[in-house]
Amino acid sequence: MRSTLALGLVLAAAVATAAPVPPLPRSAPEAQGLASSAVLAFVEAAEAKNLGVHSLMVLRHGHVVAEGWWAPYGKDDPHMLYSLSKSFTSTAVGIAVAEKRLTLDDSVLASFPYSPADPSQNLMAMRLRDLLTMSTGHHAEDVERGFSFGGDEILVKAFLALPVAHKPGTHFWYNTPATYMASAMVQKATGEKVVDYLKTRLFDPLGISGQTWDESKQGVTLGGYGLKIRTEDIARFGQLYLQKGLWNGQRLLPADWVAAATARQTSTGSFPTSDWDQGYGYQFWRSRHGLYRGDGAFGQYCIVMPEQDAVVAITSGTRDMGGIMNLVWDHLLAGMKPKALPADAQARRALAAKLSALAMPVQPGEATSPRAAELAGRTYAFPKNDDGIETVTLEAGPGGTTLRLTQNGREGRVPCGQAAWKRGGTVTMAGAAQPVAASGAWTAADTYTARLWMYESPFQWTLGLRFEGDDLHLDVEQNVGFGAAAGKHPAIVGRLRAP
Repeated sequence: MRSTLALGLVLAAAVATAAPVPPLPRSAPEAQGLASSAVLAFVEAAEAKNLGVHSLMVLRHGHVVAEGWWAPYGKDDPHMLYSLSKSFTSTAVGIAVAEKRLTLDDSVLASFPYSPADPSQNLMAMRLRDLLTMSTGHHAEDVERGFSFGGDEILVKAFLALPVAHKPGTHFWYNTPATYMASAMVQKATGEKVVDYLKTRLFDPLGISGQTWDESKQGVTLGGYGLKIRTEDIARFGQLYLQKGLWNGQRLLPADWVAAATARQTSTGSFPTSDWDQGYGYQFWRSRHGLYRGDGAFGQYCIVMPEQDAVVAITSGTRDMGGIMNLVWDHLLAGMKPKALPADAQARRALAAKLSALAMPVQPGEATSPRAAELAGRTYAFPKNDDGIETVTLEAGPGGTTLRLTQNGREGRVPCGQAAWKRGGTVTMAGAAQPVAASGAWTAADTYTARLWMYESPFQWTLGLRFEGDDLHLDVEQNVGFGAAAGKHPAIVGRLRAP
């Protein structure tokens, strides 16, 4: 297989000299065998169920047949992929294998100079393929106790020090540190970070630009999460896999790798109606209906439908990832027919009107309050809290209301649109400053409520500011998050700071 992969790869130097990447062709849905009404039904159902979809792009027979972004999200905005990043790390491994920099049977332990004093037989047996199939043999509690992406220890060393309870290849457990190790192995073998290694070999040929990917304190691309790209970039990536590694006449990935990476390499369960029990490949999930996907926390999807010759790219901020997939199967997949459908001008106009007006609900309420002038400009200081909010000031001006926040030692201003979304400012979320679009209104004489969307991420905050004497009662509610971050946060009370 290794020689076949090597023969199938076009080297980066050849790809780099290719002509500029043309835009994806656009088409009416019916011309590609998909009813506009099916797409409209998906969109309306996602909104009715409040599933928090941020963007949608549907490709059929290589044509974009539907695309839309829910304001304040936009087509040119990159979006956090979370674990959908894993599929890109897998792709880097596939290219490195094709270039004979790595093999899937390379020893994980032998790749790094951090061997424990007495390595176990299971650790010594762990191979690169075990990292890719999430079959390293670890137990969750051992990894949670001994490995932290936020720690100061060398992450490769910390990983190799973990107990390996099972023989590698025999026990599936979803293991993001394993993907980090795959990224580290690519970097060790090629001398380049995964994000840089993929630039000329994947991103540039696909027309993907402006990508960013977080890295560890040791300068290794995180691999398992941290990649930000646009919705169309996700769709292009899926189309590359649908085309078995070919793009505009260039072979970017060997067909053998695409087939192996997206096949069922290990069992993940046996429940027939669960999209997480259909098996796992090399950092790709198998799905029901013979499909496969890369996916990430809170609803980031690259769904590939080989039999239907289709790709669906979705970004979201949802607590119900399975609910979104069910709507894809019920409406988009079910609506795909083997031949072109008769033109349906009325349905196409209805879909176009819907897609052009997509938006997250703005904050309802009044533009002003009898107390607005009195409260404007007051600064309230807060005790230490999990959100890192130190001071809050409500400012009023001719351009509308602005929240001035000091958070984690950084002061910023967030302008709030009235019955509209307004971009500007940042808040700290997921360990980094995130750009914000906000909408705010007075929801009572003494209460200002603002909705903040971090539009390069899945996250949304609703901030309730209730003024009472010299106190400001601040309620924070978050749409999605890990652990206690989702839902209503503990209320905090700030005290008026003297001028």
